[in-house]
Amino acid sequence: MNRSYVMLQGVRDSVPMMVGILPFGLIYGALAGLAGLGTWQALGMSMLVYAGSAQFIALSLLAAGSGIAVILFTTLIVNLRHLLYSAALQPYVGHLPLCWRLLLAFGLTDETFAVVQRRYQAQGLAGHGQWYHAGVALTLYLSWVGSSLVGVLFGQQVPNLAAWGLDFAMLATFIGIVVPALRNRPQLAAALVASGVALAAHDLPYQLGLLVAALAGIAVGVRLERQAQMAAQEVA
Repeated sequence: MNRSYVMLQGVRDSVPMMVGILPFGLIYGALAGLAGLGTWQALGMSMLVYAGSAQFIALSLLAAGSGIAVILFTTLIVNLRHLLYSAALQPYVGHLPLCWRLLLAFGLTDETFAVVQRRYQAQGLAGHGQWYHAGVALTLYLSWVGSSLVGVLFGQQVPNLAAWGLDFAMLATFIGIVVPALRNRPQLAAALVASGVALAAHDLPYQLGLLVAALAGIAVGVRLERQAQMAAQEVA
């Protein structure tokens, strides 16, 4: 199986994730224009930051007149979840050359992780797994940047685009990412606890509620996982 074919497999498997990315990118582009960003400023944020939730938060903070330090700190908190993604993928990509790791790290998003994690769990790096990963990352990156550009150029010509409910596509995508991954009791409990804490801590400043929710979910999941391992050892 050659590299090009494996990369095309990654492109193919990325298509369902594009359903959520494209409308979200359109809304971002439209709101970026309304926030006063020029075409290249809005597009540059998508090309260099490449983090939808962080970009939306940055726009809201810019509109509120927040300083650069507040914007950087808040987006850092929101994106800390990528540390968890990186830790999960490290056993598969940790031995790759630095250039590969840098490229794959830049392209790491929620959607990319969801697609490549399934492939790595099934096959590891066998059959040019890093090229599959590259195909997924490149496809989703171009989808985000392209839809952002369309949103910047044409979004303001559509009346009240943000109220059309297109953001539901992203919510549906995240549900599609999370639900299939809940395969045992610790994972289900972690998801439920994280969801509950996220709702309860929604009003914390700088999006700290997301960090608290993630830590709570991890703590519960690890605790139940250890209990299950101890029970299995006692039975054995």
